[in-house]
Amino acid sequence: MDFLFTTLFIVLGLVFINSFKSKLCLNNYSTLKQLYFFHLLFGVYYCFFVLGDSVGYWRQPKLMSFNSFLYSFQEEQGTNFMYALNYIPSNILGLSYFTGTIMYSVIGFIGLTYFYLVAIETIPNNPTFKGYYLFPLLFFLPNLHFWSCAVGKDTLLFFCIGMFVYGLMSAYKRLILIILALVLSYLIRPHITLFMMLAFGFSIIMTTNKSLFQRFFFFSIMMGIAIYIFPLVIKFARIEEATVDNLNAFAINKASLLSRSHTDSAIDISSYPIPLKIFTFLFRPFFFDINSLPSLLASIENTLLLILTVSVFRNKPLQSFKKASFVIKGMIYFLIIGTIVFSQSLGNLGIMIRMRNMFLPGLIIFLLWHFSYINTNEKNTNT
Repeated sequence: MDFLFTTLFIVLGLVFINSFKSKLCLNNYSTLKQLYFFHLLFGVYYCFFVLGDSVGYWRQPKLMSFNSFLYSFQEEQGTNFMYALNYIPSNILGLSYFTGTIMYSVIGFIGLTYFYLVAIETIPNNPTFKGYYLFPLLFFLPNLHFWSCAVGKDTLLFFCIGMFVYGLMSAYKRLILIILALVLSYLIRPHITLFMMLAFGFSIIMTTNKSLFQRFFFFSIMMGIAIYIFPLVIKFARIEEATVDNLNAFAINKASLLSRSHTDSAIDISSYPIPLKIFTFLFRPFFFDINSLPSLLASIENTLLLILTVSVFRNKPLQSFKKASFVIKGMIYFLIIGTIVFSQSLGNLGIMIRMRNMFLPGLIIFLLWHFSYINTNEKNTNT
């Protein structure tokens, strides 16, 4: 049974890739297949060498009764909803954790494919930095794959965000993708759905290449959803009132829970100034944090991202941002919101990297766009 379903999931991933063959040039299509098998390798590694929450997300549903499954599926959010979501493959079908990891790896890769397609459709030429092509290099960054292949919330949210962004590029044709992404993300982590509505709602209203009616129509829908789910997010976070004091107390409490001294990657961020908290969220672990092979790889990756980000800020960042499409702007707003919120509450490097992965594609795609824009301007200036 496991061999059959493992094979089926891998084949479904290949079928999904093939569905875009007519839309991609040969090089991009070939690269997408390489990314797929690269991604699956991370899934295999994660299954056998990383013992985390993902094991519980797969094993706990095996202990659920059918009535508990129905209740959790219909009434619950977050972790209990995840148990219900895994009930059929884990409990009814009796699939192993390895097969479950492969299934989630394929789901995570679908999300990555959507980001890959967004990059292709929004960036006119392959950008270079110091003579090196950045695309598809940045899509092979290890953490982009490592945290989107495991059984759990992070993989599904990565999938939802990619699908949502891709859907927005042709909203009328891809409405089903948008609705599915919003519903699923809301049931997993409603605050992420709120962040998306705020970020892309603000982006759409600020864009200039769409009609006034379109801008206000989509802005109204997104703000309406945001207003509706805001009290539900507060309830989900167990905050009685949305006051500044309560939100600050929640952040402090969360930081203390996630900074426990017995965790391998624990750091105390309570005394950090806000800029250092933001840097920690975006670019650590750094070389002084290395204590394992994964942290070494992460520090190399973060160094590359930091170098590229610094280069962006030194070369017309606002100008390139203004010229970006509304989906790229939306991803940057999403990154900013997520960074501000999570950098104030997370005190564990492992959890920071995991959470950052939802926002990392936005940073990567903006980096690609910025250098593409700068390269084009330089070429036009020199001709």
